[in-house]
Amino acid sequence: MATNVIIMGANGRMGAMLAGMAMRDDELSLVGVCERPGHAQGLEMLKCEVADNLEELLPKCPGAVIVDFTAPEASVKMARIAAEHGNPCVVGTTGLTAEQQADLAQSAQKTPVFWAPNMSVGVNVLLKVLPQLVKQLGEAYDIEISEIHHKMKKDAPSGTAIKLGQCLAEARGWDYDNVKQHCRDGIIGARPKEEIGVQTLRGGDVVGDHTMFFFGPGERIEVTHRAHSRETFAAGALRAAKWLSERKPGKLYAMADIF
Repeated sequence: MATNVIIMGANGRMGAMLAGMAMRDDELSLVGVCERPGHAQGLEMLKCEVADNLEELLPKCPGAVIVDFTAPEASVKMARIAAEHGNPCVVGTTGLTAEQQADLAQSAQKTPVFWAPNMSVGVNVLLKVLPQLVKQLGEAYDIEISEIHHKMKKDAPSGTAIKLGQCLAEARGWDYDNVKQHCRDGIIGARPKEEIGVQTLRGGDVVGDHTMFFFGPGERIEVTHRAHSRETFAAGALRAAKWLSERKPGKLYAMADIF
């Protein structure tokens, strides 16, 4: 039986891709799309429910899984509304504050909620294997991260870079917030032993590049993930939607739960 889905921001770059891929997937049924007031032009061609108000749309699509890649405040609000109506939701929005993540977790107590700052399978496999690399190399290796995204990306560092940094810090037994260094400028002195630097680059139409550097005595290891298309993120989100449709509320689900 196909999983019913609703796409938020269906006229945006990511939303349009999600809607198109959902329509081509035999295991999914696109039952609704939602856009901001005044931005829903042309969506009637999708032959599903079209709305600029999620609260009015959800009673027409009971149980449908909402997929949202919009903006932090909008995604958190969406999850609250979804919780009130009992609709599961998948959130791929990045740049959420700790408070907003806590808000999502609260909504997850009422309805299944899935959130991942990066939906690609490759990145999430890296999150599983990088701790082993860190532990095998030992503390003689300094850890740094660089991330590159298109010039329209609003948050920095990327949610993926932060997630990778948290993963690497945890493998060292560190608290990421205590060791992160998101900016270096001026005469800053020697690099502290317990530090993870994150360099942010923005330009052009880069979908997303992330490189982890391990600087050791006499050698350097680089592990890089490059996203060639946003389709990899959309595919991961739709995979999550299928999986989430059979879950129960009670926790904020992530990619690790699928694996």
